[in-house]
Order: sequence, then C-alpha cells, then structure tokens
Amino acid sequence: MTKKLFPLFSVLVIAAMVLAACAQPTPVATETAAPVESETAAPAATETTAPVESEPVTINLWTKEGEADGGLQYVQALTEAYTAAHPQVTFVVVNKDVETLREDFQTASLAGAAPELLWTVSDHLGPFTTADLIQPVDSLFDLSKFVKSATDAVKSPDGQTWGVPISNGNHLMLLYNKSLMPTPPANTDELISMGTDFVTANPGKYALVFNQTEAFWFVPWLGGFNGKVFAEDGKTPTLNTPEMIATFDFLRSVKAAGLIPAESDYDVSDTMFKEGNAAMIINGDWTLGGYKEALGENLGVAPIPMVSATGTYPAPYTSGTFFMIPKDLSGAKLDAVIDFINFATNYDNQVDMVTKLTRLPALTEALSADVITNDPILSGSAAQMSYGTPMPTVVEMRCVWDAIKPELLPVYNGEETGTDAAAKAQAAAETCIAGLE
Repeated sequence: MTKKLFPLFSVLVIAAMVLAACAQPTPVATETAAPVESETAAPAATETTAPVESEPVTINLWTKEGEADGGLQYVQALTEAYTAAHPQVTFVVVNKDVETLREDFQTASLAGAAPELLWTVSDHLGPFTTADLIQPVDSLFDLSKFVKSATDAVKSPDGQTWGVPISNGNHLMLLYNKSLMPTPPANTDELISMGTDFVTANPGKYALVFNQTEAFWFVPWLGGFNGKVFAEDGKTPTLNTPEMIATFDFLRSVKAAGLIPAESDYDVSDTMFKEGNAAMIINGDWTLGGYKEALGENLGVAPIPMVSATGTYPAPYTSGTFFMIPKDLSGAKLDAVIDFINFATNYDNQVDMVTKLTRLPALTEALSADVITNDPILSGSAAQMSYGTPMPTVVEMRCVWDAIKPELLPVYNGEETGTDAAAKAQAAAETCIAGLE
C-alpha cells in the first residue's frame, strides 16, 4: 500500500517495453502444492448460475491471497472445484503481494496483456478507474444480494460499482494469546500498565507486535486520536495536525516502554505471535484462520484498545476483498469469469470461505449462518468492524500512504519528533498529489 502510483507517462513507457517483449506477462507464481486436506481441497461445488461457452477457456487469475493464512490454497481449491464442474475452463492462479499486483496490472493492461480476473482489495479502485483499466459490474451481477457496505467500498462518485465483493472487512483488530494475556487491555492506559507487567515477568517476550513499517497499521491509532488523513472533500491531506503529532508521540512512547520490538515488519510480527513470543498482535481478519490453527482455543479477538486521552476507539480501515474485471474482457472469457464469480460467491461457497479462512462473508444471506453467529472469533471481528471507517478509494490515498511510511520508524526509534514527521508527511503528500494532476 505504500509504493507510489506510477505516473501515467512512466507506465506507458514500461508498457511499450512489455509489448515489445511479449503478449502476456509470465510472473512467477507462488509454488503451491495441490491441497490435500478436506478443509481446503473441497469447497462447495454447487450449481453455477449460467452456462458457459463450450470452447476451451483459460483464465489467468491474479490474487493478493498468500500461503501463510491458507488464502492462496483456498483460491486454488475453489478454481479446481469450478474446473471439475466445467472442464473447458481452466485457471492459472498467480499470487502477488498487494502493491506488486497493482503495479503489474497497470503495466500489463497498458501493454494489452492483462489477466482475465483479479482477486484484490478496494484501494486498487482509485488507480484502476483513473487509468480506465477495469469495467463496472452493475449490469453483470445482482449486487443487491451483497452487504451494502461491501459494495459501497467499490463505488465511484458517479454511482458505478467496480468490483464484486468476496469477503467483508479486511480490517485490523487486536488478537491476543489467552495463555499469555488472559484478558486484553480495554484502553491505552491498561495497554501500558498490563504490557509493562507482562514484559517484566516474561524477559525476551513482547506485549504487543504489529507491522511498524506500513501506514495501514498507523492509521487506526490516528482515528483514535480523532484525526483523519483527508479533509471533508476526501482529497486534501490533513497530516500536519495536533492529532497526527499525538499519534506519533503515543506510538513512540509504547516502543520506548519496551512493549514492542525495536523493529518489526509484517513477517516478524506474525512469526513472533504464532510462536508465543508476543502476547498480542494488531493484524487483519485475513489472519484469523492461521492464528486459530496456531493457537487453537488460546486465540482471543478484541477491539484495538480505546485511546484513554480521547475516549475514542481506534478506527481501522474496512473494505474487503473483491473480484475486478479488466476493461476489455469480452466474449467467452467474460462469460466464464462471470459464471465463476457467481459460483465463488454463492451461499455454500461463502459459508465455506468462513469455515476455511475465518473471514466475514460479503453475501448478506451468509451472515446468518451458524458458523458465524456461534463463533466468538468472528463475533470479535464483527465488533471491531463497528469502530472501523471505509477505506478511501481515491487515487490521492496512494500519496498519503507514501507520505506517512518513511516517517514511521524514525519516529518510533526516537530519531525524529512527531512534530517534524507530521510536517514532512504533509509536504510529501501535497507534492505527490500535485504530480497526479
């Protein structure tokens, strides 16, 4: 989420180079063995809603889902189940991290070599619609059957919908190991006091871990200090504010107290929590399946602690995951893609996804399934969502991510003040946005 959106002229140059080299990019797909466990290998193969063309069709599906939490394995199993019912349709599933997917799709699209289908996140809406790379889906699907907040996450100001929701949420929350921290802190005062007690009693372990290198983990705390990244117009950055400074200073104080590691990125934080070297982690709903497998009944879920100084809960961004369709896809391939999306988002497969990945479904009907209503983990995830705020999808959001990111570690490590960091982030965001015009 933090690499800069390619300026259009740069992308065009790269696209020309790609065109000269090949008609279809061939990124290296993440090696994934065919799932053999029943939990991942057999999604519900219910009837699809429309017949697809009989001619052989290959669908290149790029997904942000990775192996660590079983997401990629689930996508593979789902496509295999569809192919079993429709042998004429085969899939090539390629995993790319979120930012690489964005960059590669822009380049490939402008080179006339886009994949047939994306399984991605809502914040790609801005870049993709600005560059006219995807097509609206309002006339292709019955979107009324999905949770409104999910479809709203991929609507443009003109009311068009640019993606079909798969899961709802994609939000951060507090996850804790009950064997290390039986009760989670309710507010930041408790976070400091309980965290201090924990690290004192457990040398070599940390009270809390999270990805310190990405702004996505910073923004919820900004909301807790009553700050926002944009003004009311949704496009003008508001990063040099007292709320921003207070957020920087608070997180610096948490690190200075020794509650979190000197530095930790996503993978380090994830590993420390799974291995029992951290009592708590702030991470997303996409991790619930993996953490449930690692910790079993010791996994707890709660809202990120309320900011004691303001009485406000942190506000993680919410969105979900979505299917997006390239602008120029048509004919037999479009028919197959539409049918597969209807298959992937039907009731049985939405409930199956909840069971396999512990994610909230986007299909309204599936929200009443027993697997959700009777599960405290999913209930905890839903509770956190109530404090969330929709992820901005404007192209300017890219500039905000890129402006905040370089200031995080210098502040956390005491190399820069929150005041200086806020001023630098504001200047960088304004410069970046000016370059988009």
